[in-house]
Amino acid sequence: MNQDTNTETIYSDWNGLHRVGAVAALLMFVLTLIQSFIFITNPPPSTVIDYFTLFQKRPLLGLLDLDFLLIVINILLILIYLALYVALVRISKSYMTIALAIGLVGTILFFASREATFGMLLLSNQYAAASTDTERTILLAAGQTLLTIYNGTAFDLSYIFGGVVILIFSVVMLRSNIFSKATAYLGIVMGILMLVPPTVGTIGLHLSLISLIPTLIWLIPIARRLFQLGSGVVKEQVQ
Repeated sequence: MNQDTNTETIYSDWNGLHRVGAVAALLMFVLTLIQSFIFITNPPPSTVIDYFTLFQKRPLLGLLDLDFLLIVINILLILIYLALYVALVRISKSYMTIALAIGLVGTILFFASREATFGMLLLSNQYAAASTDTERTILLAAGQTLLTIYNGTAFDLSYIFGGVVILIFSVVMLRSNIFSKATAYLGIVMGILMLVPPTVGTIGLHLSLISLIPTLIWLIPIARRLFQLGSGVVKEQVQ
């Protein structure tokens, strides 16, 4: 059996995962657009009491302002990471394993930092039903704790880890023709921009917004190539 046949056999074993990763990339594209639109048109509140008020008036918007869609996006990211790992592991087993491990840890940290997403909804309902100032003070303090965690170390690390993962994937892409060089360079730009969390002042927020541009562009060729791999279209050569 020649090398090309071996390669096709290896990839055919993972056709389902490649297709799932492609669908995940397209869904991530759509959800990222929606989340960006929501962030621009309905900026998140800045105080606990404002969040409580928002949840009482528009609970769905409250969840969206507290990154409900980003939770879904991070679930999709796990599927994309797995699909890219399988697609590129023959190029560099070491770096791809490191990237996958960092990516999974990063998503776990993100989930841990998003306790406020549903926690603030619960506290908001309790605050609305509170009958004494003491109860309301305690609930406000609990809400402030959730917001502190929301913008804290776990989130910052998850964001940076995401940038590192994309950088590793992209550098490995450059060593193979599985994905185009343009896709790899887009990933490098995206990864670099993600090394500064949006919580780091105005510059962090601006960089996070700018990173959306290469991210959205990057997802399209990623989805296209994963669909091709999932359909048995394999033209991979180690360079």
